[in-house]
Amino acid sequence: MLLDAWRLALGTLTAVPAAPPALVDRRRAGMAMVLAPLAVLPLAVAVTLVTLAGHGLDLPVPVTVLLALGAVVLGNRAFHLDGLSDTVDGMAASYDRERSLEVMKSGTSGPAGVVAVVLVLGLQAAGLAAVLAAPHPVRAAVLAGCALCVSRAALATCCARGVPSARPGGLGDTYTRTVAWPVVVLMWLACAVMLSLVGAWAGLAWWRGVLAVAAAITVVAVVVMRAVRRLGGVTGDVFGAAVELALAALLVALT
Repeated sequence: MLLDAWRLALGTLTAVPAAPPALVDRRRAGMAMVLAPLAVLPLAVAVTLVTLAGHGLDLPVPVTVLLALGAVVLGNRAFHLDGLSDTVDGMAASYDRERSLEVMKSGTSGPAGVVAVVLVLGLQAAGLAAVLAAPHPVRAAVLAGCALCVSRAALATCCARGVPSARPGGLGDTYTRTVAWPVVVLMWLACAVMLSLVGAWAGLAWWRGVLAVAAAITVVAVVVMRAVRRLGGVTGDVFGAAVELALAALLVALT
């Protein structure tokens, strides 16, 4: 079961080739969301290596930052950015629930979605640039990779029990209501401890990691509550929006 959950998380959240799980059910789906921060370790390593290469080659920081974010986008096939765009387009299209869900399902990017992607990527880039300006390049690069992993804890929050699915039969329906709240809380606590330790190692005040996780939790909570109020629940697109906004909040709060 654990192997199936790992394969599901790795195959869904990254472009890393993975054998298909033998069985996909709600229990395995929930475990996959809990494993999400670990499943994106390959992307975290890519971010770390790209930022270190940029430093070693003496590239301008903006160039290094864009290359690092580009590696993440390639590494997950722009999966979460697509969700961010669709979610914003849907919520901006109409106050009618069915109309909003129809727009989100269409997959086309409207002006609201495009602007949202540009703004969120801009915040991620600015935050990452500030993180990489720390006096210890190697440690700063590792901190950036850790922030990427922590952002995926947003998925477990979206899939917490009590958070309904907006679209029965949709991509996110299998995952919703599969993670117990105590597990969600423990995941965020573990993320706060890890980010605080790595942040202190990188030269930041220990509380900076706690602040960053608190900011990410707040942003994800707002996204989930807004989705439940407007759409009647969450969808796979909302998962992606929560992840991208959580990463932006983490990187900005770490600056």
